[in-house]
Amino acid sequence: MKRSSPALTIALIASLSTSIASLSTCSLRAEENIKVLITDGPQKAHNHQETTPVLKQILNKDSRFEVDHSRSTKEGCEDGSYRPDFSKYDVVVMNEGFGAADWPAATQKAFEEYMASGGGMVAIHAANNCWPNWVEYNKMTGLGGWGGRNEKSGPYLYIDAEGKVVRDTSNGRGGAHGPQHEFELVVRNPQHPIMQGLPPKFKHGPDELYDKLRGPAENVTILATAFSSKERRGTGRHEPALMVVSYGKGRIFHSILGHHVTQIKEGSFVTTFLRGTEWAATGKVTIPVPEDFPNQKFE
Repeated sequence: MKRSSPALTIALIASLSTSIASLSTCSLRAEENIKVLITDGPQKAHNHQETTPVLKQILNKDSRFEVDHSRSTKEGCEDGSYRPDFSKYDVVVMNEGFGAADWPAATQKAFEEYMASGGGMVAIHAANNCWPNWVEYNKMTGLGGWGGRNEKSGPYLYIDAEGKVVRDTSNGRGGAHGPQHEFELVVRNPQHPIMQGLPPKFKHGPDELYDKLRGPAENVTILATAFSSKERRGTGRHEPALMVVSYGKGRIFHSILGHHVTQIKEGSFVTTFLRGTEWAATGKVTIPVPEDFPNQKFE
């Protein structure tokens, strides 16, 4: 049997070590890379053509994320050709809104299967307005408004003056807001990974403060609320502003914030959006809270 020389053996070991290190680095990089799909489409009350590029810029500024975009059309939804491959992504950011065309039945089913098997979803602001008749989507958002939603859609969900979660089954429409104004968010679940390190209370706005949201309200954890004052045509109660929802093995981060570009660029939105997106994709949060939160601005 021919033996290798010591020098050759050392060279082989060094080469093997380098290859292993390279593979480890690639694996680590792949694990750290979060693939995001932003979806949007024509809607009646919000300008997705202006807000989607800003959402994409916010995500792309953080090296953890790799972002694609998919825009539906009425024609593509009607003829069934709108069929994004959700399996390629760790998380889908819904920048949809009231009046969005119904996705094809096959696409809806594919998304349901993606989420139930462990996918991630982020619902931004008006994403809870769309598709009132898509039963499973409404389970994913937990709460929604407009589109004919009422007591048949599920209960109102809010926190009373004693800090208790209320499921209110009384009659009434789903979805309302007063004029845009600055409001305070109160952290209700400081131990959740998205909220850890955030101050107990912080300001946001001027923005639309959604209230009277109602829906299945299943598997919903309220992370933060905002007080909807009657002086601003509100409900006089603490309404969910940030929440998480579980759907099968899937994770959803739901934020009512972010009506338009100005509100999306606020530090309160940027930080919670980034941390919520990472959590929905991975189940953990490594993105730090900026020292000047929520006063930092995205440029």
